[in-house]
Amino acid sequence: MPHLLTSALPYANGPLHLGHLAGAYLPADLYARYLRLMGKDVLWVCGSDEHGAAITLRAKKEGIKPQDIIDKYHALNKASFAALGISFDYYHRTSAPLHHETSQDFFRTLDQKGGEFIVKTTEQYYDPEYRQFLADRYIRGTCPRCGYTEAFGDQCENCGSDLSPTELINPVSVLSGTTPVLRETKHWYFDLAKHEDFLRTWIQEGTVDGVQVHDPTTWKKHVIGQCMSWLNEGLQPRAITRDLDWGISVPHPEAEGKVLYVWFDAPIGYISSTKQWCLDHGRDWRDYWQNPDTELIHFIGKDNIVFHCLIFPAMLRAHGHYVLPKNVPANQFLNFEGDKFSKSRGWGIELHEYVEEFQDFPNGEDALRWALIRNLPEQSDADFTWDGFTEYYDKDLADKLGNFFNRVTVLTHKYFDGRVPTTGAGSQVQRQLRDTLATLATHFEAFRFKDAATTFVELATYGNTYLQEAAPWSLAKADPDDPRIAEVMYDCVQIAAVLALTAHPFVPLVSAKLRTVLKQEIVANGDWAVARDLLASGRPLIESGHQIGQAGVLFPKIVDRKDDTLKNIIQRQRDKLVAALAERDRQVAPTPTPVAPTKTNATILEAPAAKSTIEFDDFTKLDLRTATILTAEAIKKSNKLLHLTIDLGEGEQRSVVSGIAKHFEPADLPGQPVVVVTNLAPRKMAGVLSEAMILMAEDATGKLAFVAAPVGFGNGLGVR
Repeated sequence: MPHLLTSALPYANGPLHLGHLAGAYLPADLYARYLRLMGKDVLWVCGSDEHGAAITLRAKKEGIKPQDIIDKYHALNKASFAALGISFDYYHRTSAPLHHETSQDFFRTLDQKGGEFIVKTTEQYYDPEYRQFLADRYIRGTCPRCGYTEAFGDQCENCGSDLSPTELINPVSVLSGTTPVLRETKHWYFDLAKHEDFLRTWIQEGTVDGVQVHDPTTWKKHVIGQCMSWLNEGLQPRAITRDLDWGISVPHPEAEGKVLYVWFDAPIGYISSTKQWCLDHGRDWRDYWQNPDTELIHFIGKDNIVFHCLIFPAMLRAHGHYVLPKNVPANQFLNFEGDKFSKSRGWGIELHEYVEEFQDFPNGEDALRWALIRNLPEQSDADFTWDGFTEYYDKDLADKLGNFFNRVTVLTHKYFDGRVPTTGAGSQVQRQLRDTLATLATHFEAFRFKDAATTFVELATYGNTYLQEAAPWSLAKADPDDPRIAEVMYDCVQIAAVLALTAHPFVPLVSAKLRTVLKQEIVANGDWAVARDLLASGRPLIESGHQIGQAGVLFPKIVDRKDDTLKNIIQRQRDKLVAALAERDRQVAPTPTPVAPTKTNATILEAPAAKSTIEFDDFTKLDLRTATILTAEAIKKSNKLLHLTIDLGEGEQRSVVSGIAKHFEPADLPGQPVVVVTNLAPRKMAGVLSEAMILMAEDATGKLAFVAAPVGFGNGLGVR
């Protein structure tokens, strides 16, 4: 059965950062490596998304051609992926002739079917000075939802709202800086609403024409929730053509000067990438895209859910003969040290920067992979910190995995000259290894990669505990010929062999080192399945008499290392963030305005001083939602703060730090309905990330009460 994996095509107008890696590429790499180890027929495709207005904007800004932009960032991002062990089978690009041909053929097929496109003439913004219609990204103005003054014509990057250019307040052409005018133009629209019933049944029930094609209970709740939100609001036709001079020309006699909208051609890039790989390897691309047995999985971030779960499936269905995804395990967002990644503010680290900065860091590539895996935003937004990076490396890789390998190899050489002793594995250890492989497989197949990483670490912990409790050094001191010494070291070598094998999806370069220490060949396709079968039959992964090497210090620790190289690298990154914070504070520092102290009817920590009068538009910037408190616990070293987990509905949960500890007992709060501000920038308080603010009311005596909708009102509903 073919397994076809795709990852969202990264946009080739800039470098990628850690959030991108954690969203769509590292999870897919974990899954692809696991499937290959199981001996499956796997094809994982991706590539650069190289069309669209954002690329032309950057080219104009830098005074170069769009081709120069995409060549630069295609090469940069592809090299960064390779350096970090991202094992695509093929990394294509949408500027390739084969992709243009595939996209145009797709358009022609839908057009010839009739009824899939709506052609209509509308008014769109035109820049008279530049004599051209303006793509959405060529227009900026004030967002009508939040008041952000630098919103684009398609989206507000401040509040995340989808927009149309005509919704912007005070629109301005990015090209000339002048106010654009509305002129008539004709465009083609994909009639998405026509497929609404099919999509609803496919999402909710997993059936197509009465045939079960996927199990909706295995899909993440936030994926289903976002899809149903769009379906319940009613799907609308989406323009698939644009007046632009950079992109794939529309193959229609009445569409001269128009190109395919980038959202339409980008997912077709998965198909063209597959075609190119198959051409290079003598395969038929239809074996993957038009074979009903194919397991198609899309790996994306949550901002791409609608495109991969509604729009692209509708396109495939309209075309006919294509398989639909079995699952779309979209991840949520990864923040960086309590805030969103921002290149303009210098907040975060890009992939190529990490590769360059950490090139002398032992196991640097896998250290990053491991820190991200342990903190993947699988069900809710997560936060990458340098403290967490250090802790995961030192405690997991150095103290547990590296320590175990070092002790096993040293003791095997001490007592048996480095050869696996002749004996049989203990039944307890055999059972543990079989169970670990089975548990890991279950987690991988359910896309629970954080849980899989935890299971992996637990096996290393088990090995250390087993070795410490068995204490072969004590046995040898009492009787050098005690047969239990051989049993212990034989068992430990088998544990080490399973660790070296199962490390491959998580930390492939480390896995290769571990296999080298054990003098085994580097992991190959099918090895996991072979190991599973060997353990099931009671046979060892490494036979008695096999010579192993010496591990030495595989993972020099960051915190305790005498050489400060590792600490200095991380300190430079921390210093960069301190500078970014200082610059931000310098730019936004307000001029103090004296105000009379007074009480307010909403508080989060303490009653603040009265604020100046605001306009209604200021109030509309707040995104107020109903929610329910799921958990509450005290925060150490704070007598004011509680750490809450809230449920916003549709599978979305958030961490909130609230200054209500003096007013409420944590045990009394689960189930409490609340109203929260959800679009507040995340921040850390007392070392805990807070991703929203709970509204409270305060009476004249200072007593707090929750501002909340009635019980049963429903989570996630907007508050007006």
